[in-house]
Amino acid sequence: MPDYVISTPPVVGIPVTGGAEVFPVRRVYCIGRNYAAHTIEMGGNPDREPPFFFQKNPDNLDASGEFPYPAHSSDVHHEVELAIALKAGGTAIAVDQALAHVFGYAVAIDMTRRDLQAEAKKMSRPWETSKAFEHSAPVGPIHPAAKVGHPDRGLIALKVNGAPRQEGDLNQMIWKVPEMISFLSEYFELAPGDLILSGTPAGVGPVAKGDRLEASIEGLGGIVVAVV
Repeated sequence: MPDYVISTPPVVGIPVTGGAEVFPVRRVYCIGRNYAAHTIEMGGNPDREPPFFFQKNPDNLDASGEFPYPAHSSDVHHEVELAIALKAGGTAIAVDQALAHVFGYAVAIDMTRRDLQAEAKKMSRPWETSKAFEHSAPVGPIHPAAKVGHPDRGLIALKVNGAPRQEGDLNQMIWKVPEMISFLSEYFELAPGDLILSGTPAGVGPVAKGDRLEASIEGLGGIVVAVV
């Protein structure tokens, strides 16, 4: 083992349903504008254009059930998403082979500093300050595909203080799970431990301290997150 000059960073892990096992996370990829209604909502073209991706950091994932409202923003939005956890990787993965690389699925929320994102877009700058900040990815336990299969349809929804905000169906994704994996593998060498957040349906909106978020995906249960 190398003699590191500082303590090695901890491995980020997400609980797996059905036991004490934990899924170790290597990278987090996020696809943008993957539901037509949300693309329109954000002022984009809903046609099937090539997908685009950005990244969050593994330690942005948070399974604690709390979301600390971040500094330097007054307009933080929720985006409920399906998370895809990979057990195998590679490059140039064929679409018809992609699902064999999936370990399981989870409910996640991509929290976004929308005001900082708007500024970055206006100035043609990267999105990291709006997307890859601490606690910006509340996530639930991973459900192994061996138990739940590969969900390609079903309700995906989010409520704020009991009121519906986002509702869609997984079958409304412009780029399906196998296509996302295949496309990413053309540009990155995917590996076990990679996580993909697969986009959000319409209805994104602001949160405030004291809010209670309930995110759910049919067949995967849900998570409850308190904004603190």
